[in-house]
Amino acid sequence: QVQLVESGGGLVQAGASLRLSCAASGSTFRTYLMGWFRQAPGKEREFVATITRNGDSTYGGDSVKGRFTISRDNAKNTVYLQMNSVRPEDTAVYFCAAGEFNFGTNTYARRTSYQYWGQGTQVTVSS
Repeated sequence: QVQLVESGGGLVQAGASLRLSCAASGSTFRTYLMGWFRQAPGKEREFVATITRNGDSTYGGDSVKGRFTISRDNAKNTVYLQMNSVRPEDTAVYFCAAGEFNFGTNTYARRTSYQYWGQGTQVTVSS
């Protein structure tokens, strides 16, 4: 089992950059597929990005490609989301998630691919 704690959210202006962090407990962090999702008020939780266990592959949702980058540091049990050129439509609660299994790239965007979730961190982008 793993526990996840997100940090780094806040209020920023459009066009700014922000980096979210997700710290994981336990010694098995490197065995988990890690992802970021977000949920805006009144909307479903949306896939943002995923990174494989050793960090050699990353995948991003269409709405953030070219602007957001996911990375991980297995020595620090931490996964990051670097958010550049943020827009008001990026406003949401951002959740970190961990998946025990890797069933392939076509499953990365599914919420059900992740068994553990953090509590989320609010990101608000003003225009």
